[in-house]
Amino acid sequence: MKDYIYLQSFTYTYECHVVKHLLDNENILYFIKNETIIDLIPLSSFALGGIKLYIHKSQLTKAKKILDQTFRKNNHLRIV
Repeated sequence: MKDYIYLQSFTYTYECHVVKHLLDNENILYFIKNETIIDLIPLSSFALGGIKLYIHKSQLTKAKKILDQTFRKNNHLRIV
């Protein structure tokens, strides 16, 4: 876990699933924290600070690029 760097948090699990799929397609190493508890108790997302995405430090730049492309306002894949 020490080689992983916090990148972003998500309020809802569907956002996390989209990002996980994109990262898996690019073979990027990642770690997700709080996903299970937020699936079980959705309102706990606000108390826990959301679902946290950690990326391996060797692939941080590539992951940032993918997330930037995904969350742009004019992108048709933008998460609402």
